[in-house]
Amino acid sequence: MEIPQSLLIRLKENEKIVRKFNEIEISILTILNFQDFLERLLFEISDKFSIDYIWISIIEESFIAKQLHDIQDSELLKTSTAFVPKEKFLSVTQNSLSPLLANENLDVFHALVPEIPDYKMGSIAIAPITLDGIIIGSINQADKDKSRFEPGIDTSLLEQLALKVSLCLSNVTAHEQLKFLAFHDPLTGLLNRGVMERILEREFQRAKRYQIELTLIFLDLDDFKSINDTFGHDNGDRALCHLSDWLNQLKRDSDIVARFAGDEFVVILPSTGKPQAEHYIKRLKKKLASTPLSVEDEIFYVKLSYGISAVSEKGIDSSKDLLKAADKRLYQAKQEKNRH
Repeated sequence: MEIPQSLLIRLKENEKIVRKFNEIEISILTILNFQDFLERLLFEISDKFSIDYIWISIIEESFIAKQLHDIQDSELLKTSTAFVPKEKFLSVTQNSLSPLLANENLDVFHALVPEIPDYKMGSIAIAPITLDGIIIGSINQADKDKSRFEPGIDTSLLEQLALKVSLCLSNVTAHEQLKFLAFHDPLTGLLNRGVMERILEREFQRAKRYQIELTLIFLDLDDFKSINDTFGHDNGDRALCHLSDWLNQLKRDSDIVARFAGDEFVVILPSTGKPQAEHYIKRLKKKLASTPLSVEDEIFYVKLSYGISAVSEKGIDSSKDLLKAADKRLYQAKQEKNRH
């Protein structure tokens, strides 16, 4: 029985598409950071399939949303990434893991489109991507031609692409998490002690060289053991994260906040004198006093003690001296409170 010519043509076309998908997979397989991975993915799909529009939609509440928000130097990702609330994303995609095709009533999909581009879409293909089995967004393709992604056409190759991207994304995420933990405290997300000490040394040398001010705050929680004993260690962790969040929110872009150890934190304030450091602490205490934590029917407040040192002080000849001076004043502040 002779195979119809139209079927032979379709088989050859599918072979070409499969080969292109394999080329894309090989291209992205060894990339282990979000920016390069997504930039290469978008470029390869656009280049190999001559798509009018290609972009990604990311669920705002997903793990990688924050990672992508932190990428500031990629114009491609800025214009080719849409962050969508989870409820809206699942509503638009009908909470489906299968690719979705449409060439009518495309306004409903505008929630998945980046804000900057002005897409003139005739048809659209949405392929959900997952991380550890959970939907975190989609790869989206659109064309001015209404027939390009006409509902009813075979989507098996789109499904394969989404699956391969999801698997590669899992590798990237695992690598990024390991890299993050090498520099950050896993509980609070703040910089860890080792990174802080390297930054402090750099800032100390810069302050000495250019004769500019540098201030350091060493602080810890009051009655932290009591919080753990009374409300449990989970709420002790909440207290640490609560303080960390306010430390981060109130700092300037140039300030450095790190978790030193246990309930101890360090804030490095470049080009800053003691009065400004005191003002920072005053604002911090005010925020903590107005935002208690609740445990069932009880509430408790996160309170702190602190010590401040400055590079301009007599006897501060190294970054370690700066740290020790602030630590000593923190200890004195704690002793003073215990006497009252």
